[in-house]
Amino acid sequence: MIDDSIEYYVDKHGDKIKKIMSDKLDFSFRLIKKLEEEGNIYLNGKKVSSNKNTYIDDILRIEFSDEKNIYEENKMKLNILFENQDFLAVNKPPYMLVHPSKVERKDTLANGIVGYYKEKNIKRKIRFINRLDMNTSGVVLIAKNSYAQSRIMTQMNENKILKKYTALIKGPLEDSEGVIDKPIGLEKNENIKRSVIEKGKYSITRYKLIKNYENEITLIELMLETGRTHQIRVHMNYIGHPLIGDELYGEKSKLLERQALHCSEIGFKNIRNDEYINVKAPLPEDFLKVMEGIRWKKFCLYQQEELLQVQ
Repeated sequence: MIDDSIEYYVDKHGDKIKKIMSDKLDFSFRLIKKLEEEGNIYLNGKKVSSNKNTYIDDILRIEFSDEKNIYEENKMKLNILFENQDFLAVNKPPYMLVHPSKVERKDTLANGIVGYYKEKNIKRKIRFINRLDMNTSGVVLIAKNSYAQSRIMTQMNENKILKKYTALIKGPLEDSEGVIDKPIGLEKNENIKRSVIEKGKYSITRYKLIKNYENEITLIELMLETGRTHQIRVHMNYIGHPLIGDELYGEKSKLLERQALHCSEIGFKNIRNDEYINVKAPLPEDFLKVMEGIRWKKFCLYQQEELLQVQ
């Protein structure tokens, strides 16, 4: 079992435990109440209520109860990018759901994490911090306890989480970088496809050119300041550069069988110290094949031109 607890050394007289938990450790009042009801608050090794006063050199310890998972176990090889006592980050492959849909499935990322948790004797629910579309690859971050989830969601709400994506889009970009500040929402009579609409939710996407290829394909980097459903896909289509292979917002491609979108990096502050954590996922194989294919085609055309000149 992982050491799933938090300790705090009291440095002044008189504060109640709930004040320390709220002010010093950023516990929500809801979570404090839940932990107290579960009997998981200890002072100097004894169970106490959150109303108890503390003194210098007291040791406050908060534990987290074992939890049951709602998903079924599926043993699969996970590409783990980062792990500590509070978080797990996995490189999700394309064509995989993050969690089961209404149709019963056991081959989702959630099922695989249940299998991993069981193997490591981690008795916790799966708390996804970010979610990716089935055909989007890259970093998925999971909190291992309610405290980690609460703290990381605070960072997200304060726009302190770095969310970086890489994409292949249609057409050359004229500007080396730009910002798309357009609201996104569902059109009338739509339940899946989103659009830029006046009454939509505030949405901001920043993009940066990495490379314009000669066959009307461009590699770009994107950063999200908001997290709307299909945000990158909608915004890039709106400015006339849909993602390669995005059949919902663009068109089918012979190069990729999915939308060319990859979550390449997530950055956040560790909740137990001031360390900043950057989790990166390398470009997937299908991206690399497309890019290598473009370079190979360009090389062949160059060789052909050289041959014609010799003749």
